[in-house]
Amino acid sequence: MNTDQAYALLMDAGVTEENGIQTIRRWLRERKIYYEGNRQQKNEYILDNADQAFIMLKDAGVSESLMAQIVGRWLSEGKIRNVGNGNRTRTAQAEPNKSVINPFLNNQQDQMKIIHQLKEKIKSQDEHIKGMEQLHKTSIHSLIQQRDKYKKENAILQNEKSELQGEIKNLLKENRELRSKLLKLKEEGSFGANKNPDKILGKPQPKTNHYHQKLGLSRTASHKDILAGYKKLLKITHPDHGGNEAAFHYIKTDYDQFRNRE
Repeated sequence: MNTDQAYALLMDAGVTEENGIQTIRRWLRERKIYYEGNRQQKNEYILDNADQAFIMLKDAGVSESLMAQIVGRWLSEGKIRNVGNGNRTRTAQAEPNKSVINPFLNNQQDQMKIIHQLKEKIKSQDEHIKGMEQLHKTSIHSLIQQRDKYKKENAILQNEKSELQGEIKNLLKENRELRSKLLKLKEEGSFGANKNPDKILGKPQPKTNHYHQKLGLSRTASHKDILAGYKKLLKITHPDHGGNEAAFHYIKTDYDQFRNRE
């Protein structure tokens, strides 16, 4: 290994430039490397085996926690010819296990295992998503059916509501007619117990000035009694007391005529 290759490896291992230069000079003095300048290397390998790499890194002061990662990377990059026989000469370190000798291969296997697990997880999630989509479609279909059902029920209720409103209008109309007939009967009954059949049948009646007879009073009723009878009728038929306006007007006119003839 020449000086350029050694320096490049030390820089790649994270050794500072100053320490790297001092280490290169020491290795040259110890004849561990040789000076070759910028001549091209005959092959792609720089180190013969991993043991040599471990020894070099330890001698350069690289921590043992980083040596395994660096050697594994150099193996994967083709900078080391072979793994070695596990006997690190010129070092007191214990024999490395397989994970230390070739961490790159172990990392690759772990990565493949993780990728396989991730693929299985993605597949499971895809199946779960498909199930959720199917459930969503089923829920939408069910909701659409319920909506259509509610629309039909609402249309039926609206139809029944319209029919009920029509019946209410008819009942109100009948009620008004019945109230009119009742008021008419009250008006006719207020003029005396002896009803004139001709008047009920709508035949014309001769004019009369017998106000006591209209009020259902006796012929001997006094002027005061007639006035009291009119006032009583006016009070009953007054619109403010729930009476009929037409009946009130009729009685008021008759009352005025009675007072004017005095």
